[in-house]
Order: sequence, then structure tokens, then C-alpha cells
Amino acid sequence: MSPSASSGPPRLAVVGNPGSRRVGLFQDAVRAAGLPPARLLPWRDVLKGEVDLLPGETVRIDSPGEDPEIDRLLRGVDDPTRVEGSALWYARFTSAVREVNRAATTAGALLLDGAGDIAVLFDKRLCHRALDAAGVPVPASPTSGPDACSVRGWADVRALMADRRMPRVFVKPAHGSSASGVMAVETAGPGRVRAATSVERDLSGRLYNSLRVRRLTTEREVGAIVDALAPDGLHIERWIPKAAQRGRVADLRVVVVDGRATHAVVRTSRSPMTNLHLGGARGDLDEVRAAVETAGGTWNEVLAVCERAAAAFPDTLCVGVDLLPATGWRSFAVGEVNAFGDLLPRLTGLPGSGAEGLDTYAAQVAAVLNRARNHRVSTTP
Repeated sequence: MSPSASSGPPRLAVVGNPGSRRVGLFQDAVRAAGLPPARLLPWRDVLKGEVDLLPGETVRIDSPGEDPEIDRLLRGVDDPTRVEGSALWYARFTSAVREVNRAATTAGALLLDGAGDIAVLFDKRLCHRALDAAGVPVPASPTSGPDACSVRGWADVRALMADRRMPRVFVKPAHGSSASGVMAVETAGPGRVRAATSVERDLSGRLYNSLRVRRLTTEREVGAIVDALAPDGLHIERWIPKAAQRGRVADLRVVVVDGRATHAVVRTSRSPMTNLHLGGARGDLDEVRAAVETAGGTWNEVLAVCERAAAAFPDTLCVGVDLLPATGWRSFAVGEVNAFGDLLPRLTGLPGSGAEGLDTYAAQVAAVLNRARNHRVSTTP
């Protein structure tokens, strides 16, 4: 942190969309900490190259989502429910983030989200590779690692599933989020293919997100969607049979702030996708802890996996880790790490985390204040 940033309480700025839930919750946390409101840099301006940072500011980069105009500027489509355009979204988004990084370097401002980290976090192939290199358990994947294969369409997916002996896989857009375009695909011999997905395909072949998980039962249906998704880049990973809670498949979203797991929520579903906006429901965290201990593990070991995943992105203050428990709650793998995985309203910190009573945004503000205090102490003669 620069000397100008250490002369008093941090002066905060946030790159975000005016009126968004994320910016609102962050501003609430800033006010609750007794700080002046964070200065807002709208994504609309940033995407036009208008990035004006001040010396000594501490800058949070927030999601550009939930704004149809910003989505159009990033993806080049007019309907925010469309799936296509994620590669263009990624190129324009990461270019804008690099511009924020350059402006911060020039102004002497401090970024809470590293541009390099963000570029990796928003490419599932690169993220998977970084986690694997860091020794974090991840599902096997033919599209990441030193021998990664490119995927041009359904024929490649089908061949990789056969060659790697993966009869059940998740096929994901490399740059997607919120389960957009994700397909859980199963094969059981020639011509026997089925999939679960929230993608809908219209008569013209255009793809749309819906809030309903659909079952596809023919190879023709599955192949048509995969072929339409492939130009934007695809990531494939082994479909790990998940543990269950009360008859529903379960996984966890764990938020890690400044290296420490602070918040966790259990997500359960009757479909392979547990995202809450797709009909998933919050499960019971105490039951998860008990199941882990019954299986011979400890809750601290579970959280340590998430902290190791976050450590692969050292220039980013906060990430949300999607943790996949295998059947029986005996082992865990990291499915994804999310740069903007902290939108969990009203969820307070885990016991012993140091964030008790704080939501995910308040925990981040507290971490920023703690960093500033530690810097002042370390630089005091």
C-alpha cells in the first residue's frame, strides 16, 4: 500500500453499476464501518476508456452484471438472456480491467482485485489449470493442463468422453457464469445421450438462458447446443457424483476473504446444477459439518481446501469457492473459483472466522481496514 493510502483510513472507490445490489451492499458495509461512501466509477464510463482514479484510493472491482446496457456493450447482443457472446464479453471485460489496472498504477491507487487474477478466474480452463498446479483437488479435465485439448463441437466432446473414459461430464462455456450454458452430459453407449441444462434453443438455433433446468434426451438435441456453444470456447470436466443432503445433491459456496474462509452456504438441488437462481435451495451447514466428521474428516480441513484455492489468486482480496463434496462426504474437489462470488445477502460469518456477525461485504471492508492498520504500524518509525 502506498504511503498516501496509509496516512489515514482508506479512501474507497468501486467500479460497478449504479443501483446494482452488489454496489448497494458494499456501500452499506462501508457506511457501517464509519467510512465515507466509496466513490463510484460506473462500468459504462470505464468501458468507454474513462478511468479516473485518485492517488491513494483503494479500489474494488465489482461485477458488471445485472445491467442490460453493460451486457450489450460487453457481449454485443441486445437480449441479456442470450448465451452466445461470452468470448467477446471476456475479451472486452478483461481489456477494461487491464485499463483500470493501468490507471491505478499511474495514480498510485491500490486494487483489491488483480487484473491477472481476474483474467484467469474468468477462463475456466486457466482457472482449473492454476488450481491443479497449486495442488488443489479439481475434477479431471481434458481441456486444461499441459496436454489440454481444444473443443470444436460435439464430435470432439463425444470423442474426449470416450478416450478419457468419462461417461458423465460437465460441459461449460469457458467464460460463462451463473451456470449460463452449462450442460451435465451423460452417455451410455452409441446414440444414448442425455443432458440437464438451463439452455433453451429456438427455431433459429439461438441459445437462451432460462430459470428452469431442462432434460435433453437425444444426442441430436445435445449436439446442437454444444455445437452452438463451442465457438466461444468450452471447458470439460468429469462429473463427480456429489454427496446428498435430505435426498438432494449438495455442494458449498465458501467465501474466502484475505486468505481466510469467512462464510459458507450449502446449496442443494434435485438437478445437477445447485445454483440458487435455478431452483436450488440453501441446505443445513450444521448437518454438513456432522456428515464430514462422521466420515472421518474435520470442518477445518474442508475450509483449508478453499483457502488453498483462494491462495492461487494472491492479488485478489475475496473469492467465492465452489466446493464439490463427493458421495459420502469423504473427499472434496474445487469446481470453480468466482471473482464475484460474494453476493450472499444476510449471510453472516462462520464461528471462529473473525467475521462473526458480518456479511460478506462487511468482512471485506474489515479486511481492508485491518490491512491499512497493519501497514501504518509497520511503517511507523
